[in-house]
Amino acid sequence: MGASLDWRDEFHDSALEALFRRSMQLQDAEQLRRALWIVAGIFLLFCAADYLLLGGSTPFLALVLVRTFVALCCLALAHFIGRHPAQAHRPWPLNLVYSATLSGLLISLLLHPGSIGLHLSSLVVASLTLYLLVPNRLPWILTWNGYLAAGFLLITLAWKPLTPGMLLSSLLILGFANLMGWLTFSRLNRLQRRQFALLVEERNVNRQLQQEIEERQLLEAQLRHMASVDPLTGIANRRHFFEQAEREFRRAQREGIPLAICMVDIDLFKTLNDHHGHAVGDLVLTTVAACCASVLRETDLIGRYGGEEFVIALPRADLATATFIAERLRHKVTSLRLPMLDPGQRLSVTVGISQVEPDETKLELALQRADDALYAGKSRGRNCVVVAGDAPSSLAAGA
Repeated sequence: MGASLDWRDEFHDSALEALFRRSMQLQDAEQLRRALWIVAGIFLLFCAADYLLLGGSTPFLALVLVRTFVALCCLALAHFIGRHPAQAHRPWPLNLVYSATLSGLLISLLLHPGSIGLHLSSLVVASLTLYLLVPNRLPWILTWNGYLAAGFLLITLAWKPLTPGMLLSSLLILGFANLMGWLTFSRLNRLQRRQFALLVEERNVNRQLQQEIEERQLLEAQLRHMASVDPLTGIANRRHFFEQAEREFRRAQREGIPLAICMVDIDLFKTLNDHHGHAVGDLVLTTVAACCASVLRETDLIGRYGGEEFVIALPRADLATATFIAERLRHKVTSLRLPMLDPGQRLSVTVGISQVEPDETKLELALQRADDALYAGKSRGRNCVVVAGDAPSSLAAGA
């Protein structure tokens, strides 16, 4: 219903019609200005024809006065519309000039001694101009065409009588001109509005598609985040950490730069979890993860390895730098205070450190050495930092 048209060839939807008229404002203003210049020029050119027909007689001077007045009205409105294009859709300036122009035309018919054929041709041209050349709304166009026909009928009855047959023929010609003008006006306006409705629909569809694309991109970003982040601690999950760490491993081997690996384990976490419950255990995991992330550099990587264990990759860090970072991490965890823990109960972590060797082809080898160092630290009493090489290998211990 919104894109359907009424008898005026306008949208039933007033908002859509207002949008269409706004979109056509500049085009209609330019078309109106051109039409007014043409009408003014035609009226002034007829002054020369009137002089050839009437000479310098009083009727000629009266016609010149009427035609000049009409031309000046048209030129004044053209200038006004040029400065204020929005007024092209306002009824009062258009209809004011319509009144002057059509009244001037009827007066010139009354003063001009030409034949009925000439007068009728002028009326037909004026009628078609109202429909096709000057942009206006249909009710006003019909009103002014009615005024034109009524004025012609009054002139023929009162001052320039015609035979009934000639009068009827003249009225039929005017009626046919109005019918053709109305049909052409209707076709052009319906075509314009249907094209506009299709354009609006296309824009709405594109807007909906863009919104769906943005929603899908947001959903994909959320899914990527969910797939790469541990939901409890907010740091990288195991899979995502190793994707990043593998890239750092290949870069370290390619460029010959150091890469250190740290395994971090919360001491006595199972006892704490069993004693205080899973809610406190989750809080401890979250707090320690945030504490670990806070002491790392921007280039360092941290992820949850599993349970209460975290794994850290330190690009461009040798063992001395890694040990310094690990000790800072351990001291910061030790300084944490959680109100739900007993006064004498403190959090602590044990850290195992290893460094990727230049000839290694797998990150897992360095990870295994860091894990061995971690378990060596556990056996030494926890709450310490152990560097691989200072602890016996788990493979050797198994042997």
